[in-house]
Amino acid sequence: MNTTIEKELFELIGDNHQMTSAETPLHLDAFSKTDSEKMVVIERHFKAIMEEIGLEMTDDSLKGTPHRVAKMFIKEIFSGLNPDNKPKISVFDNSYNYDKMLVEADISFNSTCEHHFLPIIGKAHIGYVSSGKVIGLSKLNRIVDYYSRRPQVQERLIMQIFNELKDVLDTEDVIVVMEAKHLCVSSRGIQDESSYTSTIQYGGIFNEKENRNDFFNMLKKE
Repeated sequence: MNTTIEKELFELIGDNHQMTSAETPLHLDAFSKTDSEKMVVIERHFKAIMEEIGLEMTDDSLKGTPHRVAKMFIKEIFSGLNPDNKPKISVFDNSYNYDKMLVEADISFNSTCEHHFLPIIGKAHIGYVSSGKVIGLSKLNRIVDYYSRRPQVQERLIMQIFNELKDVLDTEDVIVVMEAKHLCVSSRGIQDESSYTSTIQYGGIFNEKENRNDFFNMLKKE
């Protein structure tokens, strides 16, 4: 493909926030290196980027930045790429026979746009009806956090959370709503600081409008 055309396509994909797969694209040997080995490589390359844009890397404030960025990438904001970091999720019998909707609202999450590597900051709201199993409330937060900590587009992120909850809870009766600000929209390109993006994914009883309305009514604050 012509290089100019290819770069124009790259820009189009980024501006449209397109995704090419419902699964996070990973190469086959993504975890053949240890975290420490990856950090060494990232540190070297990020230092080269900083030098290329003109920064003086002997400055006391800057010379530790490549190491800090490498550690942040591997240990923090992209830690959700590594399946070893997936939270251990235990479910319990619904011994009290609660058969109505459970809602966990305003779950804060921080993710990263895979097109520009800028933050995505928002809230997730989850509802489900038990099929006989329940999950600890904090585990809902941990599932959201795990899938958020990787390069993402919001549509994929919500699908991954939704599918994980269905598998863990063994039910189709799950609904997830996510609302987020994308810094690739507010700090570059159109530079719109007021807009935010909403996504919704649901199944089972939530295919019925009445049940979705019940969910949204539970989210309303006085």
